[in-house]
Amino acid sequence: MTVTQTSSQNSSSAFAHNELFNRLTQTLNDEYHHRYLEKDIQQYWLNNKTFNVVEDESKEKYYCLSMLPYPSGRLHMGHVRNYTIGDVVSRFQRMQGKNVLQPIGWDAFGLPAEGAAVKNNTAPAPWTYENIEYMKNQLQALGFGYDWSREFATCDPDYYRWEQWFFTKLFEKGLVYKKTSAVNWCPHDQTVLANEQVIEGHCWRCDTQVERKEIPQWFIKITDYADELLNDLDKLDDWPEQVKTMQRNWIGRSEGVNITFDVDGITDKQLNQLTVYTTRPDTFMGVTYVAVAAGHPLAKYAAASAPVLAKFLDECKTTKVAEADMATMEKLGMATGLFVIHPITGKKIPIWVANFVLMEYGTGAVMAVPAHDERDFEFAKKYNLDINPVILDAENNPPDLCEKAMTDKGVLFNSGDFDGLSSKEAFDAIATRLIELGKGEKQVNYRLRDWGVSRQRYWGAPIPIATLEDGTQVPMPEDMLPVILPEDVVMDGIVSPIKADPNWAKTTINGMPALKETDTFDTFMESSWYYARYTSAQYDKGMLDPKAANYWLPVDQYIGGIEHAIMHLLYFRFFHKLLRDAGLVSSDEPAKKLLCQGMVLADAFYYVGDSGQRVWVSPLDVSVTKDEKGRIVSAKDKSGKELVYAGMSKMSKSKNNGIDPQEMVEKYGADTVRLFVMFAAPPEMTLEWQESGVEGANRFLKRVWRLVYEHTNKGACNPLDVSALTVEQQNLRREIHKTLAKVTDDINRRQAFNTAIAAIMELLNHLYKAPQESLQDRALMQEALSIMILMLNPFMPHAAFILWQKLGHTNAIDNAAWPKVDESALVETTKEIVLQVNGKVRAKINVAADMSENEIKEIALNEPNVSKHLDGLTLRKAIYVKGKLFNFVAN
Repeated sequence: MTVTQTSSQNSSSAFAHNELFNRLTQTLNDEYHHRYLEKDIQQYWLNNKTFNVVEDESKEKYYCLSMLPYPSGRLHMGHVRNYTIGDVVSRFQRMQGKNVLQPIGWDAFGLPAEGAAVKNNTAPAPWTYENIEYMKNQLQALGFGYDWSREFATCDPDYYRWEQWFFTKLFEKGLVYKKTSAVNWCPHDQTVLANEQVIEGHCWRCDTQVERKEIPQWFIKITDYADELLNDLDKLDDWPEQVKTMQRNWIGRSEGVNITFDVDGITDKQLNQLTVYTTRPDTFMGVTYVAVAAGHPLAKYAAASAPVLAKFLDECKTTKVAEADMATMEKLGMATGLFVIHPITGKKIPIWVANFVLMEYGTGAVMAVPAHDERDFEFAKKYNLDINPVILDAENNPPDLCEKAMTDKGVLFNSGDFDGLSSKEAFDAIATRLIELGKGEKQVNYRLRDWGVSRQRYWGAPIPIATLEDGTQVPMPEDMLPVILPEDVVMDGIVSPIKADPNWAKTTINGMPALKETDTFDTFMESSWYYARYTSAQYDKGMLDPKAANYWLPVDQYIGGIEHAIMHLLYFRFFHKLLRDAGLVSSDEPAKKLLCQGMVLADAFYYVGDSGQRVWVSPLDVSVTKDEKGRIVSAKDKSGKELVYAGMSKMSKSKNNGIDPQEMVEKYGADTVRLFVMFAAPPEMTLEWQESGVEGANRFLKRVWRLVYEHTNKGACNPLDVSALTVEQQNLRREIHKTLAKVTDDINRRQAFNTAIAAIMELLNHLYKAPQESLQDRALMQEALSIMILMLNPFMPHAAFILWQKLGHTNAIDNAAWPKVDESALVETTKEIVLQVNGKVRAKINVAADMSENEIKEIALNEPNVSKHLDGLTLRKAIYVKGKLFNFVAN
């Protein structure tokens, strides 16, 4: 086997490598001791900047990126899995001779830092920086091959300066605007809450009743890119279909009709018409009421003279708006006493206020066809409203509406001039009629809404807009950027320090007094373009160095959890298109390939406390008894208390079943932890954490270590003479190169890392059984072990670092190329044929691969143990399975 290098080492790093190897091997023996080697090898990588890269047009680039970590204080196993996958891919691609960029940084802004700062009587900045330093050490202890020269934290002004600059450019292009919008508002914390931060109608932090409140907010026009974001999903061949489907649904392109109703008895031009959007104009003749949001002008108009309605509108301010809540919550409403006129039939239709209609979606009003919509049906049943079917069922009969609506499309009836038309035909016919009447227009709508980037919290990048004394809003001039967030602040847990300090906002622009914006950016802003900044992290002449950005981008492999499928990944794609249109990048999409790793699960145990609450016990503090199938049948804590086994669940603080990676690294070593998380499950599936599995990975690593030491301690090997191999040696070499071919494909194409490791484990078993008597045996073992260590390098780089050198290779494994499959070794010159008599195995023979069936049969019948069992019997049939077995049937 020939070994090449992917990049040259300078003399000093080569010396450092050899010096390190010599020093480590003086204290090591045939037993693997991770504590003696991992930290020194990690320090060697840092000192020699092994994984630092620059643009090199002579090489194929490969950009591998794992999603940006939030510096919460400690790594969890989800982090370990994500970053191990990225490191395995990066090291493998580096061994392919590519110029590999694998950077890391910190998503450092965000609300959790504020809560932690208040709790610990500090400010968010020092808490964040301390966490970054601690987590950085944890990442380094796992041996990840990062280019640390590109590290940054998003709370660094040198980073968010360019984000602010870019926002001002978007403002100048008309892609940014400010408007008053309804939000979830916590009156205690004085902040906007995301839908997922509203729990049962209350603030997730202080449990205060959440209100719907309209406040001014900044938006970026992502809707201008809706079609492109939708259509370009078809270009992402190497993204999971699940992610693309979720984004298509979130963008939610629909074709429908805007329908305008006249409001009966109102002449005010601001109130005398009501517009709705529908994707089902075929059901229009079945409209029995229209529903408006509590914030709709007509609802407020009606409430002005109806105190009961006004009270209901106030109650609607606490309505949940998460989609899951909207689908399951009780539908509530109240009649306004107002009516609209059906533009085709002329009938009066009542206007209701309904809590399931929101002002921020569409026009804040919907037409209701309860016969053909489940939500409308539920509401109509509750309030005894008319239900008029207009679509026949599948058997062309009027639908049965006793229990539920009939939502399928079909043939119209009860629809006047449109009777007998299919839903598809009626779509166009009714739309045409409405257009002729001046009451409708066809329209393409999107579920997607513009991106609200304002947050009322403190710990975020200040929005770079100022308001002049006359109310005009202007972008901060470039020479006044960055607008720096003060870090030496006192947190009271309620009001943002920059909102509480009136002097902070005061500034002067072009000689005119102005006030800076005191809202800060949504942290999705920072995480939407960080991948691009990595390409030119130290560049100070602009947001990106176009040459570097266009060399590295798009990302070749992006890795992160499926939970980011919509929000982060959609903004990530959107921001890239903004960068492209600003001339900063040339590609259309930010990442070619996406891998969404599964969650990490662990056993959960609890006992019932004195007050009836569940007290969760760490699985590391539990001893269990298992049945013959490996199922847990009883569990006890360290004191002997009986515990309830609650099954496997996602690692979490609430169930105390998180496994501390640092504890596992200290106990077993980084290589063992890395091996286990890559072997235990396919990357996209959930991983069940079992310490017995970690112990198994550790045993495998030690077996590899021991075999290399046993082999090398016998002295140097002669070169392998492939032409002089025996049949047994040829068979072993075939297994070696078959394994190499499989592992290469598993890692590169299939990303089936678990089966790659399984194949290497199987090869190790073959090698332990291989004879070592002759010089050829030892030369073949040398080739086998060299290939195996190279294959294992992406998974267990510390041990591979030493074992590669122990095998006599003078170059560092970090610079070694991936081994090449010897195709000639895969050619079978012999075949093993199983010989059966009446279905029972009696012998096995090796024959030439090109031997005919009759030739094999003749040899088989002369095999002593076959002829013995056929003696005295009449051969009735000889069944041959080509290249595998002969079964002789006799009686």
